[in-house]
Amino acid sequence: MKITIDVDCTPEEVRRLFGLPDLAPLHDVYLDKVKDLLGKGITPDVVEQMMRSWMPMGEVGMNLVSQVIGGLTGGGGKNKKS
Repeated sequence: MKITIDVDCTPEEVRRLFGLPDLAPLHDVYLDKVKDLLGKGITPDVVEQMMRSWMPMGEVGMNLVSQVIGGLTGGGGKNKKS
């Protein structure tokens, strides 16, 4: 026997059903900060600082991502030994 139930609901309704927090206000604050940065002009230093704050384990995570990307692209950057 096979029983199928289709539930038609919005993502907001599913979030409430499972008791997940509403992150919309946090998302709005994040977007406002990104818009401010875009308005001021983004420099490579700003991008690096943002990526470091987003990466798990901070500096270690950033170095790991850099090594993975370097390995995938055939680069290796400054970590590459001759």
